[in-house]
Amino acid sequence: MLDLQDVHTYYGKSHVLHGVSLEVSAGEVVGLLGRNGVGKSTTLKTVMGLVRPAAGHVRFEGRDLTGLAPHHVARRGIAWVPEDRRIFRLLTVMENLRTGLDRQGMTEPRKQELLEKVYASFPVLRERRHQAGGTLSGGEQQMLAIARAMTLTPKIILLDEPTEGLMPRMVAQIREIIDVLRRDGVAILLVEQNVPLTLEVCARVYIMEKGQVRYRGSARELQANETIIQQYLGVSA
Repeated sequence: MLDLQDVHTYYGKSHVLHGVSLEVSAGEVVGLLGRNGVGKSTTLKTVMGLVRPAAGHVRFEGRDLTGLAPHHVARRGIAWVPEDRRIFRLLTVMENLRTGLDRQGMTEPRKQELLEKVYASFPVLRERRHQAGGTLSGGEQQMLAIARAMTLTPKIILLDEPTEGLMPRMVAQIREIIDVLRRDGVAILLVEQNVPLTLEVCARVYIMEKGQVRYRGSARELQANETIIQQYLGVSA
C-alpha cells in the first residue's frame, strides 16, 4: 500500500534522510523505531508532503505521491497524527471533529455514523464535546487527535509518538484503539519510543539510525534479539 524507495530528504543544507526505503501493506501495523533525531518524524512528514524529498519516491497504492501537497495526500486516504497533536485549542471537541466530518460528499447520516464510531472508541470525548480542546488533559488531546484522523476514514494512519508523556492508563487506551483500527482494516505506520508497546501491536518493525534504515524484520524476531535492541535503541524489550 505505502512504499518509500530510496528517499533522501533535506532541511535546508542538512541531509536528514539518507535513502530510506520501507513499505506498509493494507491493514498492516508497522513500527518505526529509533533514538531521538534519527529521522522518524521526518519520514512521516515526507510521506504527507510536508517535506519534499530531494530524491527517491513515495508511492501509495501504486500512485506516486512525491511532491504532492499535503491536502492532496490526505485525499488519497492518508491521515497523520503528529507528535504535538495540533488540535485547535480554542475550538470545542465537537468543532475539532467537524474539521474532519464537514467535507465534500459527506451526508448528515454518514457524519453521525462516524461521530458515533469515534465516541464508541473514546467515550470521554462525548462527555467533553462542548469543552475547548486546549482545556483537555494531554491524554484526552491525544485521543482527540486520533479521533479527528478517524473521521477522515483513512486507509492508513501515520501515528507519531502517540503515547509520549501519557500515564500508563492512557497508554493502554491508545494500545486498544490501535487494535480497533487494525481490526477495521486501517493500516498504521507507528513511530514510538515505547519499544514493548511497539513490539506488541506491530507485525513488522524498522529501526532507523542517522537517517537510514538499519534493521527490518518481524516484531517477533526483534523481540528475541536483545543485541539489536540494545545496539540501536539502548533499551530492553
